[in-house]
Amino acid sequence: MDSRKNEPETLTRYGRAREKYLMEHRKAAYTAMLLKGTLWAHLTEIDQAANQQVESVMAELAMSEGVTEELKAANQMEWVQRMNNIRQRAEEIVMADLIYS
Repeated sequence: MDSRKNEPETLTRYGRAREKYLMEHRKAAYTAMLLKGTLWAHLTEIDQAANQQVESVMAELAMSEGVTEELKAANQMEWVQRMNNIRQRAEEIVMADLIYS
C-alpha cells in the first residue's frame, strides 16, 4: 500500500527529488520503506530538512559574501543577482548532502 496516496500532496521539490532518486537508484530501500509504510515520513523529513538547510546555507553565504540589506537598498539588481547565485549554490549543496545520498 502506498501511504503517499493517503496523504495530502505537500512535498516541495526536495521531497519529490528524493523520491525519484530512491525509485531510480535505491530501489530496494524505496520498496522496503513503501512496504513498511515509512516512505511518506522519510520523504517529508528529508523535504523539511532540505528546506531548512537551504535557508541556513543561504544566510551563511550571504553574510560571508557581504550581501546585506544595505546592498539591497543601494543596488537592488546586484543584490538579486548575488542572492540568486547564492540560492543556486545552496541548493546544489543540499541536493548533494540530503537528496542524492
